[in-house]
Amino acid sequence: MNFLIKSRVVYVFCMGFTLAVSGKETITIKADDGVEITADLYLAHDKNAPFIVLFHQAGWSRGEYLEIAPKLNAMGFNCLAVDQRSGGAVNGLKNQTHLSAIELGKKTTYLDALPDMIKAINYCREHYAKGKLLIWGSSYSSSLVIKIAGDHSGLIDGALAFAPGEYFSRFGKSKNFIAQSAGRIDKPVFITSAKNEKNNWWAIYQAIPSADKVYFLPETNGNHGSRALWEKFGDHLDYWNSVKDFLNKIM
Repeated sequence: MNFLIKSRVVYVFCMGFTLAVSGKETITIKADDGVEITADLYLAHDKNAPFIVLFHQAGWSRGEYLEIAPKLNAMGFNCLAVDQRSGGAVNGLKNQTHLSAIELGKKTTYLDALPDMIKAINYCREHYAKGKLLIWGSSYSSSLVIKIAGDHSGLIDGALAFAPGEYFSRFGKSKNFIAQSAGRIDKPVFITSAKNEKNNWWAIYQAIPSADKVYFLPETNGNHGSRALWEKFGDHLDYWNSVKDFLNKIM
């Protein structure tokens, strides 16, 4: 591993990536109901660079992207990794938005996270993302990313969903709650998952009318959610290669 310091940015050469680490900054965004949304900002490029808003899976936090976000920086993207109020902890980072919601007596189901996600997207548009803006979700949040892409198309320029599914019937929603929104998507979409999870999202994928939709399934068993990209997993580069192909088209 080699290092190069230039101005305030540290470039780390490792595993085929040139990681532009400008220094992760933790910020807070006030939700409409008073909850403080905590997020990690990875701003390695100017504000005209493409931007990705990253959302974690169930029971976790923005810590899901500690390894992933710097690699996206290396590819030319700025990023914001968001704590949704439905979550817990991972990689040593507690979900501060969840704690804020609990303190204020707010609900913390998957669906309660949706306003947090939209708020974070709008905040990035206002303050950091002057170029293309993509949204990226993991497990339950990847389903909500697809919903946002269909219901709020004007907010985004593309979406990536890691292991989406119709996870919301327990909250009184229909069995095609996500597919209904997917049917309105007119932006590029990327979907992936573990190999045995295809049936969870295939109907959603088929509902997307966009000509710029792609999916990836590994030949190996793979992994659930964005953690499929973590280096600890032997097939992580297969996932990365498919993600790079999709993002390069958007760039």
